[in-house]
Amino acid sequence: MNAVYDCISDGKVGVFESPTGTGKSLSLICSTLTWLREEQRRAFALEVDVQGDEDEPVWIVEQARRQRTEKLVQQRLELESRLTAIQEKELRQKDYGPGNPAKKRVKASQEGGLLEYGNEDLFLPEDYNSDDETEEPAAPVDRRGAISVATTELMQRLGEPTRLTKEDADTEPPDELKVFFCSRTHSQLSQFVSELRKVQLPSAPWVELETGTSSMGGQRQQAVKHLPLSSRKNLCINTRVATAGSTTAINERCLELQKSSISHEKKCTFLPKRENQALVNDFRDHTLAKIRDIEDLGALGKRMGICPYYSTRASIRPSEIVTLPYQLLLLKSAREALGISLKGHIVVIDEAHNLMDAISSMHSITVSQSQLHRCQSQLRIYLQKFRNKLRGKNRVYVTQIVRLIDSVIQCVAKMASANHSKESLVGVSDLMSGKGVDQINLYKLVRYLNDSKLARKVDGYSEFAAENGREVSDSGTTSTPVLTHVQGFLGTLMNPAAEGRFFLERDESNAVGLRYLLLDPTFHFKEVVEEARTVILAGGTMSPMDDYAKHLFAYVPAERLKTWSCGHIIPKENLFVRGVSRSSNGTELDFSFTKRESLPTVEALGRCILEMAAIIPDGLVLFFPSYAYLDHVANRWQEAHSNSVNVWTRLERLKPIFRESKSSSSVEDTLQQYAKMIDEGRGGIILSVVGGKLSEGINFSDRLGRGVAVVGLPFPNIQSAQWKAKLEYIERSAVDGGGTSAEGKAAGREFYENACMRAVNQSIGRAIRHQSDFASILLLDRRYSTPRISDKLPGWIKQGLPPSNAASAFPDIVQQLHSFFQPKL
Repeated sequence: MNAVYDCISDGKVGVFESPTGTGKSLSLICSTLTWLREEQRRAFALEVDVQGDEDEPVWIVEQARRQRTEKLVQQRLELESRLTAIQEKELRQKDYGPGNPAKKRVKASQEGGLLEYGNEDLFLPEDYNSDDETEEPAAPVDRRGAISVATTELMQRLGEPTRLTKEDADTEPPDELKVFFCSRTHSQLSQFVSELRKVQLPSAPWVELETGTSSMGGQRQQAVKHLPLSSRKNLCINTRVATAGSTTAINERCLELQKSSISHEKKCTFLPKRENQALVNDFRDHTLAKIRDIEDLGALGKRMGICPYYSTRASIRPSEIVTLPYQLLLLKSAREALGISLKGHIVVIDEAHNLMDAISSMHSITVSQSQLHRCQSQLRIYLQKFRNKLRGKNRVYVTQIVRLIDSVIQCVAKMASANHSKESLVGVSDLMSGKGVDQINLYKLVRYLNDSKLARKVDGYSEFAAENGREVSDSGTTSTPVLTHVQGFLGTLMNPAAEGRFFLERDESNAVGLRYLLLDPTFHFKEVVEEARTVILAGGTMSPMDDYAKHLFAYVPAERLKTWSCGHIIPKENLFVRGVSRSSNGTELDFSFTKRESLPTVEALGRCILEMAAIIPDGLVLFFPSYAYLDHVANRWQEAHSNSVNVWTRLERLKPIFRESKSSSSVEDTLQQYAKMIDEGRGGIILSVVGGKLSEGINFSDRLGRGVAVVGLPFPNIQSAQWKAKLEYIERSAVDGGGTSAEGKAAGREFYENACMRAVNQSIGRAIRHQSDFASILLLDRRYSTPRISDKLPGWIKQGLPPSNAASAFPDIVQQLHSFFQPKL
């Protein structure tokens, strides 16, 4: 807690490692919000301070200070009073239930179709004549946060005010200093909210002044103003939209209902409007009155008859802590759409061990050859239909889009016929080698696509033509306009050449596609770091930490970067860690790619697992480097032997065996069966994969994971075109930074090994989940005994290793393992 508090006080960037079970979430909550309350007190003291002239009487200065204090307290307490009233009401009612509907409840029924086009001209983009590259684009949202883009545009056409009036500004709540807390998944954020509910914080200074109590007196506790943000998929209350399926489909369906071409009766009636602003404000107050999670917010929106997805934006300014998923914080477009400013605020990113991969994934994109052809066909039909009606720059830009997509398609077809490898590098110049493409200004073209909403116009006309029996290309099964997806790919053509690479890929069915891979996440995260007061990355297994300093925060001065790792809270005798280099008959355990499939190695692994399973009670979790190797080992173990029982059968006699599959739908069933066998006292062995479904977010606590073993080192395929490009980029960056060629090679090797060990550390972190837990961790490969690899293990894992981490004979390890468990059973 002190380390996080100091990091915020000093305005630093911090990387914190705190194993699961050590109270990481509560520590983050208490340290950040304690600093927040104290900063509120400091800021308030400065705000009410009045400096008089030297010759001015003291009583006049005191009177002015008292008047300013009363005014500021009154302003602050208006919101606090409303929140307190709501809290008291909900305590009496237990819930904001259907029996207490909000005033002006909006009709919940949604009837009628999505599209009502009576005029083909509705599919024409509005006149577009802007060629000014320096012109600032229109703000994506009303900064009040309650009115959507489409609604704002409609209000402008109707002559309604869309900017804050002076009266609005006077009544708008203050923009509080806040903490933005984000994590990868909805369930992880829900767990954080549960921890947040346990915390009691001291009151803000204006509450203390109003009540006449101090925060240390214990007479008044003030609830933190918490706001959960999420996607439409989790917050939409319109059943005709929420049932659309995927996130992108739901987004498109929502935007469809806001189109000006949709009749008023068929629009989404839950959307915040100018006339129901009072309801939006009421929703805001109910949101902040108590700590709610996403499910609570959705239920509240249904009961009040207002869209929680759009209405939550009005709650951003007065909130003190905002919880949100990765995408809403890390994507600049998402922050702008929500009206989020990080300026001067605190950003905490939990489960940040895969942050660099997450950023790269968000800014990488794949487009299939079939999508390109479908987009090409739709655009040609659209251009043929409206060529003579397109005015201004519209005709020019639509023609340029067709020409650019034609160029990309030609490049893909040419490379696919000449190169049959699974993946190969593609140059930007090859993608833009078509006739006349070199004359296209990509910046202006992409900006036109964004401003004109051409993708929805083209997709809308395709649907219209299909419904009216006209010939039109198949629009596919997704409700997302194909041009929207292709537009995202075209935008990557503007990225700096050194920042990413393009690849031609073939999937398992030999279908061809283009992939843009972001190699350097630094630039896309830099704005977050530079805007925020403090950025904290936290996780249970952040080791090895070197990569964050070298590849994410390379521009951050060393004195501003803080790394910190804490040990586990379990007693030392509750953790047993060993690296296993040889089996009981002396066979070396080397699971490098060229040796791991040899029969002696697989048989030696089987003997090790048999001896381990005979000693380790209850659950044993085995992590393999890949699904392919897991299948290879399982098949070898199941092979029949004429003179002996195979390994698989002998293992099953000790414990039931379960296998992780690539199908996410079967994971829950597998875990339930595994847990059932352990509860019945039969134990269990579960075969899983590093980086698979069971290696992250799964809790193998207590009897579920008395033993965790990692087979080999899960190095990525260094021969793949993508990893070759990554390592080449790392090496070149090191040389460009003043290093030698040898130092560049070393930097690439370090990055490669760190990627492997980060995955290993995440897997073995599934064991030991609380203070009373105990488990054994066995690392099966001779390379785990080398300092280069063992030094990359988390500190708390290294504490369980023997002092020298020397390779012990396997019989000795078996005896030590028996001694570890015997007194605990």
